Amino acid sequence: SLSAGLDLPGRFLFATLTLMTLIAILVFIEEAVYIYRKIPSSKRSIIIWINAAAPVISTTSCIGMWVPRSTMFTDFTAGIFFAIVIHKFLMMMIKECGGQKVLLRRFENGHFTITTGPCCCCCLCLPRVPITRQTLFWLKLGTFQFAVFRPVLIFLSIVLWTNGNYVLYNLSPKGPALWISCFIGALTLFALWAVGIMFRKVRILLKCKNIIPKFALYQFIVILNHLQTTIINIFATQKIIPCAPPLSSTARGSYIAQQLLIMEMFLITVISRVVYRRKYHDLEPPECVAEEAGDKKQTP
Repeated sequence: SLSAGLDLPGRFLFATLTLMTLIAILVFIEEAVYIYRKIPSSKRSIIIWINAAAPVISTTSCIGMWVPRSTMFTDFTAGIFFAIVIHKFLMMMIKECGGQKVLLRRFENGHFTITTGPCCCCCLCLPRVPITRQTLFWLKLGTFQFAVFRPVLIFLSIVLWTNGNYVLYNLSPKGPALWISCFIGALTLFALWAVGIMFRKVRILLKCKNIIPKFALYQFIVILNHLQTTIINIFATQKIIPCAPPLSSTARGSYIAQQLLIMEMFLITVISRVVYRRKYHDLEPPECVAEEAGDKKQTP
Protein backbone atom coordinates (compact mmCIF):
# COMPACT_ATOMS: atom_id res chain seq x y z
CA SER A 1 0.00 0.00 0.00
CA LEU A 2 0.98 3.65 -0.35
CA SER A 3 1.33 4.37 3.38
CA ALA A 4 3.55 1.30 3.85
CA GLY A 5 5.99 2.59 1.23
CA LEU A 6 6.40 6.01 2.85
CA ASP A 7 9.29 6.96 5.09
CA LEU A 8 8.80 9.04 8.25
CA PRO A 9 9.02 12.49 6.53
CA GLY A 10 6.61 11.25 3.85
CA ARG A 11 4.10 10.07 6.44
CA PHE A 12 4.39 13.39 8.28
CA LEU A 13 3.77 15.29 5.04
CA PHE A 14 0.73 13.17 4.17
CA ALA A 15 -0.66 13.57 7.70
CA THR A 16 -0.14 17.35 7.63
CA LEU A 17 -1.83 17.74 4.24
CA THR A 18 -4.74 15.54 5.33
CA LEU A 19 -5.15 17.65 8.47
CA MET A 20 -5.16 20.82 6.35
CA THR A 21 -7.91 19.31 4.19
CA LEU A 22 -10.01 18.44 7.26
CA ILE A 23 -9.56 21.96 8.66
CA ALA A 24 -10.59 23.45 5.29
CA ILE A 25 -13.76 21.32 5.32
CA LEU A 26 -14.60 22.39 8.90
CA VAL A 27 -13.99 26.06 8.06
CA PHE A 28 -16.31 25.75 5.05
CA ILE A 29 -19.05 24.03 7.09
CA GLU A 30 -18.88 26.78 9.71
CA GLU A 31 -19.00 29.42 6.98
CA ALA A 32 -21.93 27.70 5.25
CA VAL A 33 -23.91 27.73 8.52
CA TYR A 34 -23.16 31.44 8.94
CA ILE A 35 -24.20 32.21 5.34
CA TYR A 36 -27.40 30.18 5.76
CA ARG A 37 -28.34 32.21 8.85
CA LYS A 38 -27.23 35.70 7.82
CA ILE A 39 -27.45 35.99 4.02
CA PRO A 40 -30.78 36.55 2.18
CA SER A 41 -32.18 33.43 0.53
CA SER A 42 -31.79 34.90 -2.98
CA LYS A 43 -27.97 34.93 -2.62
CA ARG A 44 -27.48 32.10 -0.13
CA SER A 45 -26.97 29.09 -2.39
CA ILE A 46 -24.77 30.98 -4.89
CA ILE A 47 -22.34 32.19 -2.19
CA ILE A 48 -22.19 28.72 -0.60
CA TRP A 49 -21.36 27.17 -4.01
CA ILE A 50 -18.55 29.68 -4.59
CA ASN A 51 -17.12 29.18 -1.09
CA ALA A 52 -17.20 25.40 -1.61
CA ALA A 53 -14.83 25.50 -4.60
CA ALA A 54 -11.57 25.55 -2.63
CA PRO A 55 -12.49 22.86 -0.03
CA VAL A 56 -13.88 20.56 -2.74
CA ILE A 57 -10.68 20.83 -4.80
CA SER A 58 -8.63 20.27 -1.62
CA THR A 59 -10.69 17.17 -0.76
CA THR A 60 -10.42 15.64 -4.23
CA SER A 61 -6.66 16.31 -4.26
CA CYS A 62 -6.31 14.65 -0.85
CA ILE A 63 -8.22 11.56 -2.01
CA GLY A 64 -6.08 11.42 -5.17
CA MET A 65 -2.94 11.71 -3.03
CA TRP A 66 -3.89 8.74 -0.83
CA VAL A 67 -5.45 6.63 -3.61
CA PRO A 68 -3.35 7.20 -6.75
CA ARG A 69 -5.62 5.11 -8.99
CA SER A 70 -8.51 7.48 -8.30
CA THR A 71 -6.64 10.53 -9.65
CA MET A 72 -8.55 10.62 -12.92
CA PHE A 73 -11.92 10.52 -11.14
CA THR A 74 -10.94 13.09 -8.50
CA ASP A 75 -9.58 15.51 -11.14
CA PHE A 76 -12.74 15.12 -13.18
CA THR A 77 -14.94 15.71 -10.10
CA ALA A 78 -13.07 18.90 -9.25
CA GLY A 79 -13.30 20.03 -12.89
CA ILE A 80 -17.08 19.49 -13.05
CA PHE A 81 -17.64 21.30 -9.74
CA PHE A 82 -15.54 24.30 -10.73
CA ALA A 83 -17.32 24.56 -14.10
CA ILE A 84 -20.53 25.14 -12.14
CA VAL A 85 -18.79 27.62 -9.82
CA ILE A 86 -17.72 29.80 -12.77
CA HIS A 87 -21.39 30.17 -13.77
CA LYS A 88 -22.36 30.83 -10.15
CA PHE A 89 -19.77 33.62 -9.87
CA LEU A 90 -21.29 35.44 -12.84
CA MET A 91 -24.76 35.06 -11.34
CA MET A 92 -23.46 36.37 -8.00
CA MET A 93 -22.27 39.60 -9.63
CA ILE A 94 -25.71 40.07 -11.20
CA LYS A 95 -27.42 39.34 -7.86
CA GLU A 96 -25.15 41.77 -6.00
CA CYS A 97 -26.24 44.52 -8.43
CA GLY A 98 -29.84 43.89 -7.39
CA GLY A 99 -30.80 41.35 -10.04
CA GLN A 100 -31.07 41.49 -13.81
CA LYS A 101 -33.88 44.09 -13.97
CA VAL A 102 -32.12 46.47 -11.57
CA LEU A 103 -28.80 45.98 -13.38
CA LEU A 104 -30.41 46.89 -16.72
CA ARG A 105 -31.94 50.03 -15.19
CA ARG A 106 -28.69 50.98 -13.50
CA PHE A 107 -26.69 50.67 -16.73
CA GLU A 108 -29.51 51.74 -19.02
CA ASN A 109 -27.27 53.59 -21.50
CA GLY A 110 -24.06 51.73 -20.64
CA HIS A 111 -21.88 49.44 -22.73
CA PHE A 112 -19.90 46.26 -22.13
CA THR A 113 -16.19 46.42 -23.03
CA ILE A 114 -15.47 43.09 -24.70
CA THR A 115 -11.75 43.76 -25.24
CA THR A 116 -10.83 41.88 -22.10
CA GLY A 117 -9.02 38.64 -21.29
CA PRO A 118 -8.56 35.84 -21.85
CA CYS A 119 -9.99 35.93 -25.40
CA CYS A 120 -9.94 39.46 -26.82
CA CYS A 121 -7.58 41.54 -24.65
CA CYS A 122 -5.47 42.36 -27.73
CA CYS A 123 -8.39 43.10 -30.09
CA LEU A 124 -8.66 46.82 -29.32
CA CYS A 125 -10.63 47.47 -32.54
CA LEU A 126 -13.71 45.59 -31.27
CA PRO A 127 -16.70 47.88 -30.60
CA ARG A 128 -18.37 48.23 -27.21
CA VAL A 129 -21.64 46.34 -26.84
CA PRO A 130 -24.76 48.00 -25.37
CA ILE A 131 -26.05 46.51 -22.12
CA THR A 132 -29.40 44.92 -22.94
CA ARG A 133 -31.37 41.86 -21.90
CA GLN A 134 -29.98 40.04 -24.95
CA THR A 135 -26.32 40.76 -24.17
CA LEU A 136 -26.87 39.65 -20.57
CA PHE A 137 -28.37 36.43 -21.92
CA TRP A 138 -25.28 35.80 -24.07
CA LEU A 139 -22.97 36.39 -21.09
CA LYS A 140 -24.95 33.95 -18.95
CA LEU A 141 -24.96 31.48 -21.83
CA GLY A 142 -21.16 31.82 -22.05
CA THR A 143 -20.73 30.41 -18.54
CA PHE A 144 -23.74 28.07 -18.64
CA GLN A 145 -22.42 26.23 -21.70
CA PHE A 146 -19.25 25.43 -19.75
CA ALA A 147 -21.26 24.09 -16.79
CA VAL A 148 -23.19 21.82 -19.21
CA PHE A 149 -20.65 20.69 -21.81
CA ARG A 150 -17.66 20.08 -19.52
CA PRO A 151 -19.45 17.33 -17.51
CA VAL A 152 -20.58 15.77 -20.82
CA LEU A 153 -17.03 15.76 -22.20
CA ILE A 154 -15.64 14.43 -18.92
CA PHE A 155 -18.22 11.63 -18.95
CA LEU A 156 -17.15 10.82 -22.52
CA SER A 157 -13.50 10.76 -21.40
CA ILE A 158 -14.29 8.31 -18.58
CA VAL A 159 -16.19 6.02 -20.99
CA LEU A 160 -13.25 6.05 -23.41
CA TRP A 161 -10.79 5.54 -20.54
CA THR A 162 -12.61 2.45 -19.26
CA ASN A 163 -12.45 1.05 -22.80
CA GLY A 164 -8.69 1.80 -22.99
CA ASN A 165 -9.00 4.43 -25.74
CA TYR A 166 -8.35 7.50 -23.57
CA VAL A 167 -4.87 7.99 -22.08
CA LEU A 168 -4.59 11.23 -20.10
CA TYR A 169 -0.95 11.96 -20.93
CA ASN A 170 -1.07 10.76 -24.56
CA LEU A 171 -1.39 14.01 -26.53
CA SER A 172 -0.83 12.59 -30.00
CA PRO A 173 -3.22 13.83 -32.73
CA LYS A 174 -4.49 10.27 -33.24
CA GLY A 175 -5.71 9.96 -29.65
CA PRO A 176 -8.93 11.50 -28.27
CA ALA A 177 -7.20 13.09 -25.24
CA LEU A 178 -5.72 15.97 -27.27
CA TRP A 179 -8.98 16.88 -29.01
CA ILE A 180 -11.11 16.64 -25.86
CA SER A 181 -8.58 18.74 -23.94
CA CYS A 182 -8.51 21.40 -26.69
CA PHE A 183 -12.31 21.56 -26.82
CA ILE A 184 -12.55 21.87 -23.03
CA GLY A 185 -9.86 24.58 -23.16
CA ALA A 186 -11.87 26.58 -25.72
CA LEU A 187 -15.04 26.29 -23.62
CA THR A 188 -13.06 27.42 -20.56
CA LEU A 189 -11.75 30.51 -22.33
CA PHE A 190 -15.24 31.56 -23.42
CA ALA A 191 -16.61 31.10 -19.88
CA LEU A 192 -13.77 33.10 -18.30
CA TRP A 193 -14.22 35.79 -20.96
CA ALA A 194 -17.89 36.21 -20.04
CA VAL A 195 -17.02 36.58 -16.35
CA GLY A 196 -14.25 39.07 -17.18
CA ILE A 197 -16.61 41.25 -19.26
CA MET A 198 -19.16 41.41 -16.44
CA PHE A 199 -16.52 42.06 -13.77
CA ARG A 200 -14.99 44.92 -15.73
CA LYS A 201 -18.38 46.64 -15.83
CA VAL A 202 -19.49 46.16 -12.21
CA ARG A 203 -16.19 46.30 -10.31
CA ILE A 204 -16.54 50.01 -9.41
CA LEU A 205 -20.21 49.69 -8.48
CA LEU A 206 -19.58 46.61 -6.30
CA LYS A 207 -16.35 47.87 -4.77
CA CYS A 208 -18.24 48.40 -1.50
CA LYS A 209 -19.02 44.65 -1.52
CA ASN A 210 -15.36 43.63 -1.89
CA ILE A 211 -15.92 42.27 -5.38
CA ILE A 212 -12.25 42.84 -6.28
CA PRO A 213 -10.85 40.50 -3.55
CA LYS A 214 -13.60 37.97 -4.36
CA PHE A 215 -12.68 38.07 -8.05
CA ALA A 216 -8.99 37.75 -7.15
CA LEU A 217 -9.69 34.58 -5.11
CA TYR A 218 -11.74 33.18 -7.99
CA GLN A 219 -8.89 33.92 -10.42
CA PHE A 220 -6.35 32.25 -8.12
CA ILE A 221 -8.46 29.07 -8.08
CA VAL A 222 -8.66 29.13 -11.90
CA ILE A 223 -4.90 29.62 -12.30
CA LEU A 224 -3.85 27.10 -9.66
CA ASN A 225 -6.37 24.40 -10.55
CA HIS A 226 -5.93 24.63 -14.33
CA LEU A 227 -2.73 26.38 -15.38
CA GLN A 228 -0.46 25.16 -12.57
CA THR A 229 -1.67 21.56 -12.86
CA THR A 230 -1.31 21.61 -16.66
CA ILE A 231 2.27 22.94 -16.47
CA ILE A 232 3.28 20.31 -13.91
CA ASN A 233 1.72 17.53 -16.02
CA ILE A 234 3.58 18.76 -19.12
CA PHE A 235 6.87 18.76 -17.16
CA ALA A 236 6.13 15.22 -15.97
CA THR A 237 5.24 14.02 -19.47
CA GLN A 238 8.49 15.47 -20.87
CA LYS A 239 10.47 13.74 -18.05
CA ILE A 240 11.62 17.13 -16.66
CA ILE A 241 10.30 15.87 -13.32
CA PRO A 242 12.45 12.75 -12.83
CA CYS A 243 11.00 9.43 -11.79
CA ALA A 244 11.66 8.13 -8.26
CA PRO A 245 10.94 4.38 -8.01
CA PRO A 246 8.33 3.10 -7.46
CA LEU A 247 6.80 6.34 -8.85
CA SER A 248 7.06 7.22 -12.53
CA SER A 249 7.50 10.79 -13.77
CA THR A 250 3.76 11.23 -14.42
CA ALA A 251 2.88 9.81 -10.99
CA ARG A 252 5.34 12.15 -9.28
CA GLY A 253 3.96 15.10 -11.23
CA SER A 254 0.46 14.17 -10.14
CA TYR A 255 1.59 13.95 -6.48
CA ILE A 256 3.30 17.33 -6.65
CA ALA A 257 0.22 18.97 -8.20
CA GLN A 258 -2.11 17.45 -5.61
CA GLN A 259 0.06 18.41 -2.63
CA LEU A 260 0.45 21.99 -3.87
CA LEU A 261 -3.30 22.27 -4.45
CA ILE A 262 -4.10 21.08 -0.92
CA MET A 263 -1.90 23.79 0.63
CA GLU A 264 -3.11 26.51 -1.74
CA MET A 265 -6.82 25.66 -1.39
CA PHE A 266 -6.43 25.61 2.40
CA LEU A 267 -5.14 29.21 2.31
CA ILE A 268 -7.87 30.29 -0.12
CA THR A 269 -10.56 28.70 2.11
CA VAL A 270 -9.34 30.66 5.13
CA ILE A 271 -9.07 33.93 3.17
CA SER A 272 -12.52 33.40 1.60
CA ARG A 273 -14.01 33.11 5.07
CA VAL A 274 -12.65 36.56 5.93
CA VAL A 275 -13.70 38.16 2.62
CA TYR A 276 -17.23 36.73 2.39
CA ARG A 277 -18.03 37.02 6.11
CA ARG A 278 -17.83 40.81 6.21
CA LYS A 279 -21.13 42.68 6.46
CA TYR A 280 -21.88 44.87 3.47
CA HIS A 281 -24.37 47.63 2.89
CA ASP A 282 -26.92 46.98 0.16
CA LEU A 283 -26.64 49.12 -2.92
CA GLU A 284 -29.13 51.95 -3.18
CA PRO A 285 -31.78 51.55 -5.90
CA PRO A 286 -30.93 53.35 -9.17
CA GLU A 287 -33.88 55.73 -8.66
CA CYS A 288 -32.35 57.03 -5.41
CA VAL A 289 -28.96 57.47 -7.08
CA ALA A 290 -30.58 59.45 -9.92
CA GLU A 291 -32.46 61.65 -7.45
CA GLU A 292 -29.26 62.38 -5.48
CA ALA A 293 -27.46 63.29 -8.72
CA GLY A 294 -30.31 65.65 -9.66
CA ASP A 295 -30.24 67.33 -6.24
CA LYS A 296 -26.49 67.91 -6.56
CA LYS A 297 -27.00 69.57 -9.96
CA GLN A 298 -29.70 71.86 -8.57
CA THR A 299 -27.74 72.88 -5.46
CA PRO A 300 -25.28 75.28 -7.20
